[in-house]
Amino acid sequence: MKKGKLLVFSAPSGSGKTTIVRYLLEHPELNLAFSVSAATREAREGEIHGEHYHFISLEEFKKHIKAEDFVEWEEVYRDNFYGTLKSEVERIWAMGKNVIFDIDVAGGLRIKRKFPDETLAVFVKPPSIDELKIRLKKRSTESEDKINMRIAKASVELATAPQFDTIIKNYDLDVAKQEAYKLVNDFVNG
Repeated sequence: MKKGKLLVFSAPSGSGKTTIVRYLLEHPELNLAFSVSAATREAREGEIHGEHYHFISLEEFKKHIKAEDFVEWEEVYRDNFYGTLKSEVERIWAMGKNVIFDIDVAGGLRIKRKFPDETLAVFVKPPSIDELKIRLKKRSTESEDKINMRIAKASVELATAPQFDTIIKNYDLDVAKQEAYKLVNDFVNG
């Protein structure tokens, strides 16, 4: 099986990475396919199993860990696991496509370490922690406690930005999208 490229987009929640990844997926010339992560959390309204995440039980997730079925995995919050199944990357590469990840910071760095030559690791940086909090509140998908938990984690995540290949500052979403497109296009066609 021919290995494709791996494009990692990581950032604190609310930084805009998902919006940027969706934008990149709209461009067939980049030959991208989205890596669907496994997660132990409940599906949010509108999320579809197998499309947004592979929603699995904590017990099932731990079985996959034991079997070494993951490229990377992380306990992002207590009993809230996320990970990338090896079978997901293999499925996309078998289609002859490049894999794009919308993934937490720790997972993104693990993929970069495991596949250094095939991976472009991009950190999407928000304008500020205050702006991040505003964006998370606008989503209206989580409680105040969850938002505060994400904000506390964001400070730690922001400190990892220099470990990534490049940083996109998402102060203006249209500019960030164009910058991401150029980076990805150069990497997959370079």
